[in-house]
This record gives sequence, structure tokens and C-alpha cells, in this order.
Amino acid sequence: MDCSASAKTVSSINSHISTEISSPTHPHRSQDSILNGEKSQQRAQAQDLVQNFLLLWLDGNLDESKEDFRNSITELRRTVDTIEPFRDADKCLQYISSFKNEKAFLIISGALTENVVPRTHDISQIYAIYIFCRKRSKYEQWATKEFPKVRGVFTEIDPICISVRQAARECDDDAVVITGEIEPSFMYTTLFKEIVLEIDFDEKKSVQDLADYARTQKAYVDNKQQQKIIDKFVENYHGNIDNNPIRWYTAECFTYKMLNKALCKLDVSTLLKTGFFMRDLHQNIQQLHGQQLNDTNIPFPTTLYRGETMTQQDFETKIQQDKLMSYNKFLSTSEEKHVAVNFIRSKLQSDNTKIGVLLLLTIDSSIKSVPFARVAEVSHSSHEEEILFSTHTVFRVRQIKQIQQDDMKIHQVSLTLTSESNDKQLSDLTQSIREDITGNGWQRMGYLLYKMSHYDKAEEVHRMLLNDASDDTDKAYCCNLLGLIKDSNGEYSKALEFHEKSRKIYEIALPPNHPSLATSYNNIGGVYNNMGDYSKALEFYDKSHKIEEIALPPNHPDLAMSYWHFGSVYENMVDNRKALSFLEKALSIFQKSLPPTHSHIKSVMSSIDRIKKKM
Repeated sequence: MDCSASAKTVSSINSHISTEISSPTHPHRSQDSILNGEKSQQRAQAQDLVQNFLLLWLDGNLDESKEDFRNSITELRRTVDTIEPFRDADKCLQYISSFKNEKAFLIISGALTENVVPRTHDISQIYAIYIFCRKRSKYEQWATKEFPKVRGVFTEIDPICISVRQAARECDDDAVVITGEIEPSFMYTTLFKEIVLEIDFDEKKSVQDLADYARTQKAYVDNKQQQKIIDKFVENYHGNIDNNPIRWYTAECFTYKMLNKALCKLDVSTLLKTGFFMRDLHQNIQQLHGQQLNDTNIPFPTTLYRGETMTQQDFETKIQQDKLMSYNKFLSTSEEKHVAVNFIRSKLQSDNTKIGVLLLLTIDSSIKSVPFARVAEVSHSSHEEEILFSTHTVFRVRQIKQIQQDDMKIHQVSLTLTSESNDKQLSDLTQSIREDITGNGWQRMGYLLYKMSHYDKAEEVHRMLLNDASDDTDKAYCCNLLGLIKDSNGEYSKALEFHEKSRKIYEIALPPNHPSLATSYNNIGGVYNNMGDYSKALEFYDKSHKIEEIALPPNHPDLAMSYWHFGSVYENMVDNRKALSFLEKALSIFQKSLPPTHSHIKSVMSSIDRIKKKM
């Protein structure tokens, strides 16, 4: 869980889920086999990581055959799924540089400390350094004073495991995406959440599918410890569905890791596999929210706290007075200010290039559309007082000021919880994108994936829907979307084939002025435009436009899209006057029907500027 607002007591894993899973005893294996499979396998790459961090162990005399080493790895892998051993410092540094956004924890032997620590300390991918040696006094004063990323000098592995566990939670927290204003990626994942809440999942199949998917992840293939946890998930998840989602999320095992990385990195494949779990977790929080709201004996606090550290640039960009601020994952907060302050202090001690930010969250517990709840009673860490928000929570920044907190100067940011029901800007942004994602359930999911340019996954969903379609209109819908996907991939002949199938069904099943026919004609026109057959493109765009003029009000965004398409064809034909005329009509309607920050307005204005420069 996020430890910014909820610092856990670090101890051996000993509660419900993990006590059922004994530490595996690895047989003797050859060099490189324990951690990452056989010698022939390559080291983990960024796309292989389930977490947003990994651990590197650099020691010129590393011997993986020793039992102490194997036991150490077993304990470290309770926290870090991917561990890479190195004997050669240069190869280790080269490997670190192959990562861009991921972070590395580095355990380094005493013999290499003086040479390697100065070379690695300022590498942005290095998050924390642990010196593992026989004589602590030889390095302690030098390393910890001059190099803040050095978390300590250790003579035993157990304290390193404890420190790595804390750093991992900090690193998880750093991966939370804070968005100033509301970006398209945030809106799309918000819609993803909406869609998974309405899909009727096959529960047993979904659990098994996620388990099978997790077992194939490179970080887990050779990790017997995680494999046993996955087995327990399949066996026990439905045993107590009322509490299990929160319990499995707060256990910080594969469910927590995979869902969080998928949300932060917009990993569609993993989001699809974890969708049912996201839904269950949201509903679990929602259920507790309702119960706790009605419990007058323990009222909700009006203010919650969360600690953050970030660069000065990120602070200035993402946190602005009166602007919206959003989180793209399940958000952990605390009722206790000192918990958030202590987290900031800990983070700044290890990275003094960042600034501390104390968030004061003013909460209206009656906003039911944004569920949050105390989770201590059902959490894996039951001793921890934590209030957990569902994913994609949005706040408005009310006040920013610098304060002196004990020995630190930090920024205090006052936020108020907001939702579509009480914030017009948020409502307008969400509604405009929501209206663009048509269909329901898996249809909406497939169309959302198409809009997000995940064409392979979108095609997979729509082929599944096409196979299951029970009537012609559903088949036409799927063919239409498959045509759009093929068009986007530049497979124009296949795109026309699908669009023609869709058009023929619609022309038989629907009246001649039905909006779905307009959509079909429009999409065929788009393919011809991309193929450079402009006369055919105008022919089908005109058919579409005539239906829309009859079926739609004069300032409907779809009419603006129609004018935009005409403008695009005429620009391709180098008829700039006609192109400009149609684009100006499109802009006029968009400005009347869409929020001023909508991307369509910006795109059309850019096209107009481009054409004017040509004239």
C-alpha cells in the first residue's frame, strides 16, 4: 500500500495470506538459475517487470550456490519480484541505464563500495543503495554523510530486507501518477473503470485467467513463493468476497502489484485481466463506505492527510491554485497528520533533490460517487489505520502555502474532494468523452481500446463479440469497429471489407435515414480518403452528411465532424479555400457544443492555421 499516509510497521510477513505459504526451499541450481531462470534466459527488461522497481545485487565474489545467499533471495523476493545478480560493476551500470522510468535498489559489497557508490549515486534510476560488508565502521560515516541514497551499511541481510521493504513502499508511492488538470489518459482509464463496473464477469473464469496470466509473468515464472500465493488466490478468493478484495489488495502480493502497475503504466493487457478485481475492490470500498457513513458512533473525519515528495518542476506543473488534481490508482490516506509528515521526512532524508508536500484533504463523506472507507478491520495489515479511496479520485486545489513543519520547510496544499455532481468542469470533461465511447459492457470496452490506439486488444474484443453476436445489428456494429481498426492499421482493403459487411446489414435492417447508416458511410469515406481516392471519399462523406442534417440538431458535434472530414479531403486535394470553409464550419459548431479545452477544438484550429499558411 502507499506508505505516504500510512506507514506500516515493518515485520516478517505473518498474517492470514502469507502464513499459509511457507518459504520455498530451493534445490541447488547453477549460476543465474535461482533468480531469473536458466543461463540462456536474458535478464529482465522493463516490460517484464510486474513492479516499477527491481533489485540488483553487485558482489565480485557472489556465489549463488551458498545456502545463505539462497535464503537471502527468498526473503528479499517477498518484497521485490525481480532480482538480478552481478559480479561485474560495468555490466551492472550498463544494465541500469537500459531502464527509463523504473527504479533499482542496489545491494553492493564492501569491496566495491568506494569505486561504485560515487559512480551510481546520481544515476536517476538508482533509488536506494545498501552496503553489505563485514566491517560497518569502515564505510558508515563516509557513505551515509556524502551519499543520501545510501540507506545504511549492513553486516547482516535481515536489516537490509526490512529497509528494502520500506523503500519498496516509498517507490510504489512515487509511481502514483498525479495529474494536474485532467489528461486524456486519465479520462480513458476513468472510463475503463466505469466499464468494468458494468460488465458481468464470469467470476470463476476471471479469477483463473488472472492467475494463469500472473504465472506467465517473467518475474513469477521461477518464483515458487509467488506461485504458491497465486494458488491460494484461486483457492480462497471467493471464500469471503465481501472482504477478500481489500485483503488481497493490502497484502501487497501479485494482485496489488499487477493492478497498480497496470493503472500507472496504462498496461491494457494487465488491466483487462485485473478488471474484475478492480470492480470487486471498488465495490468492497463502496460497501464499507455506506456502512461507515451510517455508523454515527464513529463519524468520518473532515480532514485527511497524505505526504508526497516531488521535484520542484512537477510541483509547479501538477499542483496549481484552483485547478483539478487527480490520482490514477487506489489512494491511501491517514487520519493522523504525523504519519504523513514522518513519511515526507523519511523521503527527503534519502533524496534531498525533491521537495516535501503535505496534502490536507477536506472530505465530504456524503459524496457517494467517490467511495472511501476505513479498511483496518478487513486489511491484511489490521493494525494499520488507513482510509482507502477508490481509484481515479479527483480533488480541487484550494490553497498552497509554504510552512515550517518541525525541522522542515514543506509545501502545504489544501484540497477538496470533488465529483461530477458538484464540479461543472469535471462533469463537462467526463461527459464529452463518455458520449464518444458508445455501446455497453464489452462493446464499450472494445471501442475504448480502439480510441486508446490499442488496436490488437480492440480487435480481440470485437472478434469475440462478433463470434457471440446473436442478431444482425450486433454483427454490423462489430464489423464496423473491425473496419475502423483495420483502417487505423493501414490495412485498407480489409477495412473496406468489414465496412461493406456492416453497410449491407444496416441498409437491410434500418430505415434509410438511420444515424448508424450515416456512421457506416462516413467510415467508408474515411478509408477512401486514406487510400487517396478522394472522389469516392467525398461520395460517401456526402451520403453520411445528408442523413446527419436530417437526424441531428444543427449544432451537434457529429455535424462538426462531418465538416471536418470534408475539410480533410479538400486539404488533401490541395483545394485550400474549400478546406478552410469546411474547417471553419466545424470549429464554429465544436465551440458551441464542446468544452473549450476539448482536443477536437485544438486540432481543428491547428488545421486552420496550417491551411492559412499555405494560402
